[in-house]
Amino acid sequence: MLWSALRLPVPDDTASPTDPALQALAIWALQFTPRVAVADEAVVMELAASVRLFGGWRALRERVVSEGSELGVDRIAWAPNSLAALALARAGVADGCHQPLDVLLDALPMETLSAVRPHRLTLAHIGCRSLGDVRRLPRGGIGRRFDKQLLAALDQAYGRAPEVHRWIALPERFAQRLELMFRVDDAPALLFGARRLLLSLCGWLAARHSGTTAFTLRWAHDAMRSKAAGEGGEITIRTAEPTRDIEHLCRLLAEHLGHVQLLAPVGDLELIADTVMPLEEQSTSWLPDDNEGGEALPLVLERIAARLGPQRVIRPVLCEDHRPEWMCRWQPAPEPLPRKPAIGSDFPQPGFILSAPLRLLVRANRPYYQGELQLLTGPQRVEGGWWDRDEAAGQIRNVVRDYWVAQSAHAGVLWVFQTRLDEAPAWFLHGVYA
Repeated sequence: MLWSALRLPVPDDTASPTDPALQALAIWALQFTPRVAVADEAVVMELAASVRLFGGWRALRERVVSEGSELGVDRIAWAPNSLAALALARAGVADGCHQPLDVLLDALPMETLSAVRPHRLTLAHIGCRSLGDVRRLPRGGIGRRFDKQLLAALDQAYGRAPEVHRWIALPERFAQRLELMFRVDDAPALLFGARRLLLSLCGWLAARHSGTTAFTLRWAHDAMRSKAAGEGGEITIRTAEPTRDIEHLCRLLAEHLGHVQLLAPVGDLELIADTVMPLEEQSTSWLPDDNEGGEALPLVLERIAARLGPQRVIRPVLCEDHRPEWMCRWQPAPEPLPRKPAIGSDFPQPGFILSAPLRLLVRANRPYYQGELQLLTGPQRVEGGWWDRDEAAGQIRNVVRDYWVAQSAHAGVLWVFQTRLDEAPAWFLHGVYA
């Protein structure tokens, strides 16, 4: 068994399992294991089955420490059981696995175990200073003078009795609030608090094996505001593909917040996941990755579109259409991508298509383009479009063509077609092979 305790700097007398900060930390921790519980001012999680999944003990520890510190965790400890991990975290001892558990716990102050705290004055009067002093007292006397919880907690912390936990369940919907430590007047400064909410969101998404394509950040204005400022504001961020990349989401949010003007100081934030979709996982390559550390093109396009405006950055999208002119359309980069079209052809396709087909000269029923063309492969028949009407031009975009791969002595390999069902069939140049 391997347990980790993540302790928040919450005063002992105000620690509550329903504390929003503890709940947010517990939801984030669910990405590592489904066995997560809240214990006083800390979140405990059982990680024995997750070590190999996250690349070994060292990699798992570094990730928990790095992301946990951003969520406000001040101390982290590891031990064979949750009570021992919590006691070590309170004492500032991180590693509870390098020495025998009895030796480590005996040296801790007795207040590090929650069940001892109600009796610490009495125990101090009889000379107890550490958990080892309490453990060495006669069990019969402890059972008669103190409650049963003290003996049970000692046995559980030292690994002599099983523990019982109330596990945290993964919520079906993500919506978290965060009270800022101080009032914020500048919108870009909201990113500091929003990042903590995004970390919880990414942990929740990882536990669901999903990604988000839309999330909303809401802010509430301070109570001392003008009536014209209103209750608050919000901004919705959309991505073309499902993602839970914390760095990309933060960059995207930062670009959008740069265009926001706050009408009053902000005291509270709320993050809501609007659209959640399953995220297809990719296996790690066994070979070195030449682009390791680089950012994917769709993520770069989304960030540039957030800076310049969605209509100023467009990207090509494949369509389910066998007519070459309408196989591709352009849309703003932040818009969600449609599903991949189920189209394909065994006929070789050109690398470059003309914006409008160029009519060719025909001599003795042979097409000419910088000389007579030699037909190599074909025909590939493309027919259809009776359903597609161009309202602006007032015509139906129906095509009836036979495509050929042709060789030109001077222009190289070309993509040409011959019209069909016309009174005078004609030849056109439509593409060029690289």
